[in-house]
Amino acid sequence: MLGLVPGVASCSGPPAPDPSGSSAAPTQTGSAKQPANPPAPSTPGAGTPAASSAAATRPLGWGPQQRDADAAARAVAAMTPEERAGQVLMPFYTGLDHNAHAAVIERLHLAGSIIMGDNVPGTPDGKVDTVAMHSVTGRLQAAARAGGRSWPGLIGVDQEGGVVARLRAPLTEWPAPMSYGAAGSGPLAADAGRAMASELAALGFNTNFAPTTDVTMGPADPTIGARSMSGNAKHASGFGVAFSQGMLAAGLLPAAKHFPGHGSVSVDSHARLPVQGASLAQLRAKDLLPFQAAIDAGLPMVMAGHIAVPALEPGVPASVSKPAYAELRRMGFDGVAVTDALNMGAIQKQYPHDSAAPLALAAGADLLLMPSNVESAHAAIIRALNNGTLPPERLAEAAQRVVTMMIWRGRAGAKPGTDPGSGAEMSHKVSKAAITVLSGPCDGPIVPPASA
Repeated sequence: MLGLVPGVASCSGPPAPDPSGSSAAPTQTGSAKQPANPPAPSTPGAGTPAASSAAATRPLGWGPQQRDADAAARAVAAMTPEERAGQVLMPFYTGLDHNAHAAVIERLHLAGSIIMGDNVPGTPDGKVDTVAMHSVTGRLQAAARAGGRSWPGLIGVDQEGGVVARLRAPLTEWPAPMSYGAAGSGPLAADAGRAMASELAALGFNTNFAPTTDVTMGPADPTIGARSMSGNAKHASGFGVAFSQGMLAAGLLPAAKHFPGHGSVSVDSHARLPVQGASLAQLRAKDLLPFQAAIDAGLPMVMAGHIAVPALEPGVPASVSKPAYAELRRMGFDGVAVTDALNMGAIQKQYPHDSAAPLALAAGADLLLMPSNVESAHAAIIRALNNGTLPPERLAEAAQRVVTMMIWRGRAGAKPGTDPGSGAEMSHKVSKAAITVLSGPCDGPIVPPASA
């Protein structure tokens, strides 16, 4: 069901409530931020079984616990360079031949796969064939776990709602994300995130590259627009965290995107490289606030956008910029830094033939999304290792972060999910709450009654 489209989506609507007010917030993200590898306690009895257990379950601040990082470190230490290179790559494929793609995942030891619109099997009446879709994700998941890997693979999708939705009916159709800003309710955003993710979980997905936490600047923003939850940084922060926590509660990994903020540049990075001319002080006062909120809430992934920031590194997209990743880590992020799709124009024009893959890793990325050709990206990483331009410890660190995240998700167990379309009532509720009157009285029906 397609929810009502808000008459005006709020760029400066009501204050965002404290996301912690949502009952959907999972306990994993409720702990305070702690160092990625905190020192062992020096208190008496630290060597006892009870103390060891406490150390093992110490939260890392972005979802996993110390035991997950320890297990990942052991697993990555036993990997070959080729296996480590595979664990930081999340490719796409074209068309419906998922079996051929699964063979590539197995051979290159890839982290998993993203599903795009042309990979979605359909029924004769033009809807998603949900049974076939579940079979596809199951086959790709099996490929990602081949070779004795005990942790699940990343099976992801771009499902934001509004114009960005790879899976349509019979799944619930969700309104544009700016509807959450217009509705002004953190608990509603969290409930929607949970409802959307629950339908995806039922089809075998465990990752959703959403929400867009960019702060839109309005009509001059050609890329994000209503994909943003608000033009107000505080509101975008609160609703982005609430929606993400809802997704986590349903078992899906969210990714806050597109660091350091795509909503205040006037060029679409799908075509060419945008330049963000703001100073670091200006970015920290606005565009970076939603990412800081995501980090403070303990969310597991942040996506780096293809946006050049002269204040950090002139002419270099943030997704391949060491100063950009250093800024993200300075903000306290210890989780998985994932690039935006590496087949986009902003990257391909400057870094052809997947040369961006080892550069992004060397700069600080942990997971490389959608290289134009995963075979050549994998080969480029191995070449960079061999010629010394990619330090082996940096690749190991990246692989360990990805594996840590997936061991954690595997330990938590997959959620059962809900039937396609089960979120229709919630979608309608969001759309209805998002209707905004700008000025003057509003009398009579907003839309004509539905016809039989």
